[in-house]
Amino acid sequence: MRKLIVSTFLTLDGVMQAPGGPGEDDSDGFAHGGWSVNYWDERMGEVMGEAMSTGFDLVLGRKTYDIFAAHWPHASEEDGAKPLNDATKYVASRRRPELGWSNSVLIEGDVAQGVAALKQEDGPELQVHGSGDLIQTLLRHDLVDEYRLLIFPLVIGSGKRLFSEGTVPAGLKLLDSTVSTTGVVIGTYEPAGEIVAGSFALE
Repeated sequence: MRKLIVSTFLTLDGVMQAPGGPGEDDSDGFAHGGWSVNYWDERMGEVMGEAMSTGFDLVLGRKTYDIFAAHWPHASEEDGAKPLNDATKYVASRRRPELGWSNSVLIEGDVAQGVAALKQEDGPELQVHGSGDLIQTLLRHDLVDEYRLLIFPLVIGSGKRLFSEGTVPAGLKLLDSTVSTTGVVIGTYEPAGEIVAGSFALE
């Protein structure tokens, strides 16, 4: 069975929209595109490089696919393009887009069923980057096996969130963590079942 991993840049208040640049996703009037860029350091590059060093395929929503497809086929190996270009890209879309990036495959029919079927196949891990709408579908159907979260020390107040309304309450277990020189907390988590409540009230 293939592991499905959500890899996401987040603000401290949980926003994941448009970390990479202005215009990346300005839907609903979002005006803070590119909020992650000035926090990048060598440690973050190492962590992302490690994640890309093992074999993987991608599961992407249509908007993220378009952003990646406009960039990575034209980037150099020194910039880390080869693993992304070599990976099979499974694309979730409500339409039937033309997928011009090499090794791209449209997920036919119901997305949740399609991703569940991919997980049952033999092959490398499945990584989800960006793809906020797709992630909400994966969360609702309990298809995420691991989260790699890069949490940046800023708040924005509004925007698309990783864990939005409708997220199923659940505990998470921290598997690994490190902190960049710029204060980005990088954590790897896995689902840990239902929330177990307690009380500090005196008996």
